[in-house]
Amino acid sequence: MKKNWTRQEIEDIYNQPFLDLVYQAASVHRENHNANEVQVSTLLSVKTGGCPEDCGYCPQSARYSTGVEGEDLMRVSHVKAQALRAKASGSSRLCMGAAWRNVKDGPEFDQVLDMVRTVNEVGLEVCCTLGMITENQAKRLEEAGLHSYNHNLDSSEEYYKEVISTRDYEDRINTIENVRKTGVNVCSGGIIGMGEAITDRAGMLEKYANMETPPESVPINALVSVDGTPMEDQEPIEIWDMVRMVATTRIVLPKTQVRLSAGRTNMSQEGQAFCFMAGASSIFAGDKLLTTPNPDVDEDMKLFKILGLKPKAPFVDKKQPVSKPKEEMTQALGEKPKWTRPAHKIEKNLEKSGKKVVS
Repeated sequence: MKKNWTRQEIEDIYNQPFLDLVYQAASVHRENHNANEVQVSTLLSVKTGGCPEDCGYCPQSARYSTGVEGEDLMRVSHVKAQALRAKASGSSRLCMGAAWRNVKDGPEFDQVLDMVRTVNEVGLEVCCTLGMITENQAKRLEEAGLHSYNHNLDSSEEYYKEVISTRDYEDRINTIENVRKTGVNVCSGGIIGMGEAITDRAGMLEKYANMETPPESVPINALVSVDGTPMEDQEPIEIWDMVRMVATTRIVLPKTQVRLSAGRTNMSQEGQAFCFMAGASSIFAGDKLLTTPNPDVDEDMKLFKILGLKPKAPFVDKKQPVSKPKEEMTQALGEKPKWTRPAHKIEKNLEKSGKKVVS
């Protein structure tokens, strides 16, 4: 894999003639992956709403009035039932999300560890997105049987400051580095259509490509604008932007799994087919992604049949983790890390939160 990518090199790839870009990406995809195999994942919100962050795109923020009802942490038995349902529908991975700023040691995190252990025993790859975590917490997740940890950079470092003001970009990097100190895979991607420029899209990929070990998977999300959020008036991006982003990611990160994530409800079958041709090798199935709409799994299977695609089995790229017995787990340290709270403000986020904007 090429190292030391420059942003300009990535922009040049993104901006080349569309068909040339797709052809190049498809060639790279076939050199490194089974082009007729797509991983089907299920995303489950195990704790919904009430997040203290001010992410401008997120309906789960407690700062905005979006109609999302807060829900307490899901019971382990309910998670197991959802995992069995996902497996029966063809998913090979269950991704569990909790609307937390960061993980805190205690009973709720212990419950999440039980969820990880349970889903791993069901025979699905287990991914979690829980916010910022310490090295000790990452280690405990690994010992419970976690396959992957998701923590998105969202955009370039420069544009990140236009989206989120309650945590620092460097905190995201530090969490990824904490995961890297274990054997857990990194899943980290971003969102396009938030008002960013092409150079911001390239900047995000530049950061990933130049990591010592790039993420094993990169989700590419199209913004789903939700009423009540600061980004409620953003127009949906064109499918051509999504295909270009998928294709560029595939070329820059040839070994990485590119995940076609949020926004598929606005994509035609032909548009999704272009994305698969350009290197997307994973989708999320189910009627919603955390709190936003998603295509029905039966519709996805119909599209797979049309295109001659088949779902990928679990643990093809990495063997199944072994869950340690509880009594052999690393003990919690009761840490209270001081994650950053930047001083800058985002005017549109403050307006939507109902707080006074001070000039």
